[in-house]
Amino acid sequence: MKNKIIYWTATGLLSFGMLGSGISQLLHLDDMNELISHVGYPLYFMYIIGTWKILGVIAILVPKFPLVKEWAYAGFFFLMTGALVSHLFIGDVGSAIYGPLFQTIFIVVSWYFRPANRKLNLGNS
Repeated sequence: MKNKIIYWTATGLLSFGMLGSGISQLLHLDDMNELISHVGYPLYFMYIIGTWKILGVIAILVPKFPLVKEWAYAGFFFLMTGALVSHLFIGDVGSAIYGPLFQTIFIVVSWYFRPANRKLNLGNS
């Protein structure tokens, strides 16, 4: 039961953050425009990552499709560690790195504690 609570807490926080930022990116909200420009990425990149984030949240939350879930977790991990490194390379510290840092933690915790029916079963072929 404890693992289930940890999983759903981390997954809820991950999903809320990814969905919120994904929608903000698709809508090109001013704060997101500034953030993306600040780290040196073109604004059109937000259409790509915003779409990926929303699709990734759907993949992680819907039942079944364990291979798609693995890809979603991997994509989120690469996206958030890339954002974290981008901020660090341009000298951002403190609150600028909290979002990608905490999202990376939520990704790892959600992935690690996911229930067996949400894991990819490779079996012994």
